[in-house]
Amino acid sequence: MVFRGQTLGKYKVIEPLGSGGFATVYLAEDTWIDKRVALKVPHRQNLDFGELLKEPRLLASLGHPNIVTVITAEKQDNVFFIVMEYVPGDTLETIVIEGGPLEMMRALDYTAQICNAVEHAHKHNVLHRDLRPANVFVTDKGLVKVGDFGTARVIELAAHGTTVIGSPPYMAPEQFDGRAVFASDLYSIGVTAYQMLTGTLPYDTPTPADLLRLKRGELVTSMRLLNSAIPKAIDDIVMKALSADVGTRYQQADDLLNDLLSARRDLVRRPPPVVATVAAPGGAGAESRPAPLRSGATPTRLRTRDVLVARFCRQCRKPLPARGPSCPFCGETQ
Repeated sequence: MVFRGQTLGKYKVIEPLGSGGFATVYLAEDTWIDKRVALKVPHRQNLDFGELLKEPRLLASLGHPNIVTVITAEKQDNVFFIVMEYVPGDTLETIVIEGGPLEMMRALDYTAQICNAVEHAHKHNVLHRDLRPANVFVTDKGLVKVGDFGTARVIELAAHGTTVIGSPPYMAPEQFDGRAVFASDLYSIGVTAYQMLTGTLPYDTPTPADLLRLKRGELVTSMRLLNSAIPKAIDDIVMKALSADVGTRYQQADDLLNDLLSARRDLVRRPPPVVATVAAPGGAGAESRPAPLRSGATPTRLRTRDVLVARFCRQCRKPLPARGPSCPFCGETQ
């Protein structure tokens, strides 16, 4: 339908970025202002024009630093497409597959930013329904952008639907019955956090025979069984997000976010490990001094510098530098 080098209005297609069940996304250039954008071209072009406009109209109401921005929607040469901001960087899926488990604070930071995006969408009564690492983009500066709201729906509409939509490894148990609620997106965040912290999914793609066990919560096991270094407080938060019972799961993204930030603050407050010491000359009772470092080694206290962060942006919740009047990620004045 769309090929490399093709021009649609003022947009010149450079290359495909990826394809899913509903659309293909292309990298393109806005030739008027020399800016790269992403063009999302739905597979089904024969739909009613009003139906095609549902997704861009929905996304236009979700302006947030952690959500991929929709610029406009157009139809050129009988091809309907959505123009979106181009997010340079990797998907979270690529990062985990290529690098394995993420460092603790990095995983918590990404999870917090995803919660920010979902909280904003939920405040506008929008369910994502297909939240997974492949739909989460991470810029070179560490800013997370949640995209692909192609299966998103306003909660009032989704509540009456019976269509099973989502990616099975990340779907909440109730989604297999066609029932999606706010807490369903939070379950997907739990699966994503589990994967970031352990490098693996909590369970394989459920088969029809597994669904009853999934709904009873028998497929999910503690992250600490895979990595005992994961703090119990973090494990408890993720396991609550992964509760098979909707009623005992987190109900709002803000509640999950607050628990994550609280647990992260507790980790930051922990005193750094004591540097090994050796006795100074003079025998017993003499003052001790730090053990000499091996060539190229770094003191333990300095190795903890990546977690000694006390300030967070009130808009995007990312760690702030020690000095500066605004957030370097979203630009919010502090």
